[in-house]
Amino acid sequence: MKKASVILTSALALGLLAGCGNNTNNAPAATNAPAETKAPAANATNAGTETAKYQDGTYYGTAEADAKTGWQSFAILTVEGGKITKADWNAFNVNTAGDLKKKVSEDGKYGMKEKGGAKADWHEQAATAEAFLIEKQDPAAITFNAEGKTDAVSGVSIGVNDFVVAAQAALAAGPAQAGALKDGGYHAEGAEFDPNNGFKSTVDLTVANGNVVAAKFSGVNKDGVDKQQYSADGKYGMKAAGAQAEWHEEIAKVQAYYVENKATAPALNDEGKTDAISGVSISVGEYFTLAEKALEGAK
Repeated sequence: MKKASVILTSALALGLLAGCGNNTNNAPAATNAPAETKAPAANATNAGTETAKYQDGTYYGTAEADAKTGWQSFAILTVEGGKITKADWNAFNVNTAGDLKKKVSEDGKYGMKEKGGAKADWHEQAATAEAFLIEKQDPAAITFNAEGKTDAVSGVSIGVNDFVVAAQAALAAGPAQAGALKDGGYHAEGAEFDPNNGFKSTVDLTVANGNVVAAKFSGVNKDGVDKQQYSADGKYGMKAAGAQAEWHEEIAKVQAYYVENKATAPALNDEGKTDAISGVSISVGEYFTLAEKALEGAK
């Protein structure tokens, strides 16, 4: 459990204001989330009576991905006139990519109320936490216990520790330049099933703060079986046929390359293969074509 609340409470005692889950797969989606950092103190006058003053701009930061669910929280904060005027707490899934957590919750697929008996769904509770941060102007005001839960924000029963850490990381990093894409989840798939292996290629991408932050290149057969999982279960058999790695291991490297290179494809030969990604011998050209198609809706 992160010790953000202890650190920030100590900072307050010195008279400073801080400022600056779901499906998993053996081959997780690639992600380019920035490293988590601590927020430095902001300039303030008469601490305790005036809010912290921040540099105007848009801030973006993340917490660590949840090892069980794959959800990785991020915070996008807007500062105008030295104050936080907008706060967006959301998450992308490093294992599956696709839709952001708020969208999943809004569509009723997260199921906190229906399946867990909660009084409010995740996106509703997240909005309450966002409003509290805007009111208090300081992530440290959202105190939490060892389980990440808070008594500080009425109506919020979900863990808020990742929101605090992501917001604090965002403020520490300073104003960020957003990418040109629209935030959300994007999907594209091949037109038909491969007659040789029975799979149709699929691409799922997640965009946050205008950039692709997670990608999953996979496939699905007529029975709905995921190609990465099929390979991870030892059923695709590339190593048995003489390859140095299994299919899901190679495609994971391709996903990582795509995200790390800001949604840019490598040089490809006529067979759709590349020498730009070490350890990858499979044909990958179709995945980059599908990724481009998926992002058409993000422009």
